Amino acid sequence: MKTTWRSASLAASAVAVLALTTACGSESGTSSSQNVGATAPAGGIAGVGVGSGVGSGVGSGASASATGGAAAQGSAAELAVAANDELGKILTDGTGKTLYRFDADTAEPPKSNCDGDCATAWPPVSADDIAAGDGIDKSLLGEVTRTDGTKQLTVAGWPAYYYAKDAKAGDTTGQGVGNKWFALTPEGKKAKASGSSAESGTELAGLSVRKDANLGEIVVDKNGMTVYRFLKDKAWPEPVSNCNGACLEKWPAVAPVAFNETEGIQEKGYMNFTRSDGTKQQTINCSPIYTFSGDKAPGDINGQGVGGTWYAVAPNGKLVGAPAQ
Repeated sequence: MKTTWRSASLAASAVAVLALTTACGSESGTSSSQNVGATAPAGGIAGVGVGSGVGSGVGSGASASATGGAAAQGSAAELAVAANDELGKILTDGTGKTLYRFDADTAEPPKSNCDGDCATAWPPVSADDIAAGDGIDKSLLGEVTRTDGTKQLTVAGWPAYYYAKDAKAGDTTGQGVGNKWFALTPEGKKAKASGSSAESGTELAGLSVRKDANLGEIVVDKNGMTVYRFLKDKAWPEPVSNCNGACLEKWPAVAPVAFNETEGIQEKGYMNFTRSDGTKQQTINCSPIYTFSGDKAPGDINGQGVGGTWYAVAPNGKLVGAPAQ
C-alpha cells in the first residue's frame, strides 16, 4: 500500500509531539528585554565627560566619600574614586554619582545592551570631555558608539551608567539590581559586598544547589543568588513565561546555562526556550526560572512566597513551599 504525503505528515507530527511531551513534564513562558548595539574599541582617552541625564528617584544606598577629586558642582566630567563602607573603592563622577556596569553588556568588544526603557532607568554616561581623577588609570577609559550615535564612556571596555533612583551623591541603590547591575571599581570590575561568594573567591557552577535552613535544597545561580519559579508560567507542552515588562525588571529571567556547567540539577527537561521578545531563558524540568531583584546578597530568599505566586526552585524543578502542584 502507498503511504500518502498526508499520512506521512501526520506520523511525523505525532513523533514530534511525543518527543516534546517526553522532554517537558507539565507547564510553560514570555517576556521582555532591551537590546542596545554599539561598536567601538575601548581605547584610552585622556579626557572623558559624564552626561547627566540621571532621572529622579527614591531610595538611599550606603554612603560613599570621595577619596580623589570629588569635584565642586559643574565638574562632573572628572571621574573620582570613592571609598564605600560596604563595596570598597567604586567609581563616581565629579559630583559623587555612582557609576555602574551591566552583566548583559560585553567588554571585548565593548557593546551596550541597555536601550529604550532600560536606558531611562540606567542613563548612559557620556564619553564627552571626561578626565581621569586621582587613582584612575586613564588608559582604561574608552568609549563605545550607541545605536543612537552617541558616545558612551567605557571602563576597561565595560559601558558605564548611572542609576535613576540614586537621588544623591554617595547613593548605591543600583548595586545588585536584578543581580545584573553592579557599581564599577576603578579597574572596571564589579564591586562586591564584603562577604559575598565572589569576594571570598568561591567559584560556583552556573547553577547549583544550596541547603537553606528554612527551605531545604534550593537552586542558586553562579553568584549564589536564589532561583525562583512563577506559578503563572507554563511548562507543557512547551515552556511559556508570563512575566513581562515591569514583572521582568523585578524578576530577571535566568539566561541559558549549559548543563555541564551545573551541579546537582535534574537533567530531564533541562532546556532553554525563546521568549516572546526573542531572548533565551533557561528552564529546569521545562519550567522558566528567574532571580529576584529584592535579593541583595547570596543566601537571600526575599522572593519566597511573594504574591503567593513566586517560589524557590528544588533541584528537580518543583516549587519549594508552594501549594500542591
